[in-house]
Amino acid sequence: MNLPGKIVICGGGVIGAAIAYYLSLRGVQPLVIERHEIAGAASGKSGGFLALDWCRGTPLDRLARRSFRLHAELAEALGNPWGFRRLATFAGHAAEGRSAGRQSRLPWLSDSVAITGQIGGPETTALVEPRAFATGLMHASGAEVKRGTVVGLADGGVTLEGGETVPADTVVIAMGPWSNLGSTFEGLPRVFGLKGHSLVFRTGDAIPAEALFLEYQEAGGEVLTPEIFPRADGTVWACAISSTAALPRDPAEVTADAGAHARLEALCRSLAPALVDAPILARQACFRPVTEDGLPLIGRVPGMDGVYVATGHSVWGMLNAPATGEAMAELILDGASAHVDLAPFAADRLR
Repeated sequence: MNLPGKIVICGGGVIGAAIAYYLSLRGVQPLVIERHEIAGAASGKSGGFLALDWCRGTPLDRLARRSFRLHAELAEALGNPWGFRRLATFAGHAAEGRSAGRQSRLPWLSDSVAITGQIGGPETTALVEPRAFATGLMHASGAEVKRGTVVGLADGGVTLEGGETVPADTVVIAMGPWSNLGSTFEGLPRVFGLKGHSLVFRTGDAIPAEALFLEYQEAGGEVLTPEIFPRADGTVWACAISSTAALPRDPAEVTADAGAHARLEALCRSLAPALVDAPILARQACFRPVTEDGLPLIGRVPGMDGVYVATGHSVWGMLNAPATGEAMAELILDGASAHVDLAPFAADRLR
């Protein structure tokens, strides 16, 4: 095992939490620097959907398959406080104000929804509550968490907003779409933010363990792609509306686009009787990190000794966090990942 010295992880989302956890399994306790709270940005607001084989034929396939397996192992090993739940998954379509002409194949849906097929089963699709998963991993890691905003690298450490330098021998950049904000992170390719909106309903047990992916045509002709995920805790997460709004400098400054939540609420309540009167527990907006080619950055930062990056996972951050954390721990401590080929995710591919 390499001796990496003091490890500092910049970012307390699910990726940072997973890296901290898998380092801890090797007896290494990193310091995590987070500007607000653990899973305070996209990691706490995502759908938490997991799929074994939906990345088949892409460079993500091995990472996703490994990570899906690790999700099940983590739930068993740590008592599943985040509601890991296997479920069936369906695809369908609907149009605003139009009936499909028959009762939906799924009884909990309105007759406006036509189910076109089952696209996943309990062996291949699952769900977690994302904030609970990220905070659970961070807690299990035993890592020290320091409040602060990383603004760059210093000689022998990282620099925080306000001028403080935190000593570090090894640095991991895992700040999602904010990973480029460090003034001395020039070795990183550009990471963008894709904005998404979601709602969380309280439904109890009214909706079974069945996830739904739809194409929905609004009266004006625009086609949306709603996703509805029933969680083990009696809530339902739903999304449909994304945008390319400018990324604010601080995650705390993220606000919803005008009318986005009202539009999503009306859509959801039209799709399922169980959602008509269901109270809304959260109206959310966040930015998912994406790269130019859609693949994450996982590995060393070119030209910077002892500096690593793990970000850009897009919609698959919650799925791929465990395998990313495991691979990063192996890379830092052993010099290479034993389970996943990280070459497709190298940062220098985009330079």
